[in-house]
Amino acid sequence: MLVLASASPRRRELLERVGVAIVVRPADVDESVHPGEAALPYVRRVAAAKAAAAVRAADQWALAADTIVVVDGDVLGKAADEAEAAAMLRRLAGRRHQVTTAVALHGPGGDHALDVTTDVDVVALDDDAIAAYVRSGEWRGKAGAYAIQGIAGALVAAVRGSVTNVIGLPLAEVVALLRATGAAAVDLGRGRPA
Repeated sequence: MLVLASASPRRRELLERVGVAIVVRPADVDESVHPGEAALPYVRRVAAAKAAAAVRAADQWALAADTIVVVDGDVLGKAADEAEAAAMLRRLAGRRHQVTTAVALHGPGGDHALDVTTDVDVVALDDDAIAAYVRSGEWRGKAGAYAIQGIAGALVAAVRGSVTNVIGLPLAEVVALLRATGAAAVDLGRGRPA
């Protein structure tokens, strides 16, 4: 059984939808950005650390992912409070940003990694729209302070690339990786309906 090194219910649900049997074992690692660390090396480092921390037996495979939102070269992580969430949304409003998810797979067949970047265009937002979204609370625990799979889907004008990447796990690429490595069986017919 594949270890999912994440507490994200979205990642769990995406894997279960495609019939991957998992056990959830969140990994507690330092997710702070190191001084001078660029966005891509940062997200790759965190994903790899999570995967390595979740393995408890030599024959186990662990899958981890970390998702970041990048605008103007700055990493927008999870907002600490409503004021920070509103500030992030103001930065994203009316413009394009990138969402990158780094995926790490650690196990008996070695270490494997991939990353996927998706461009997301956010509609123009006034202060009332931002305040209303922040009041919803949906931003909590989400990179960039929004959840495209929720009501924030109405704030997104366009997505260029993987939508599941924006949700937190680039599913097509992960399925291909799991199949190529033999780390987990994928049974598209066994998953729950979307």
